[in-house]
Amino acid sequence: MKLDQLREVMHAAPFVPFTIYVADGSTVEIPHPDFIALWEPRTAIVVSPPHQKPSYCQIDVTMITQLEIHGAQANGA
Repeated sequence: MKLDQLREVMHAAPFVPFTIYVADGSTVEIPHPDFIALWEPRTAIVVSPPHQKPSYCQIDVTMITQLEIHGAQANGA
């Protein structure tokens, strides 16, 4: 996963919820941009998803295998 790809999804306007898939098989739902932030030196992110334990986690961006965008429609329609 490239950091620029993650930034693009995080800052999309309008924001579209997405799921992060991690190399260890875990997933993290990001329902709103307030639940994710880049952490210096920008090699990890801090996620604070609702209704998930623990209340936050740090994910090395290089360990992200896939982003699944929810509600995305083909051809931007």
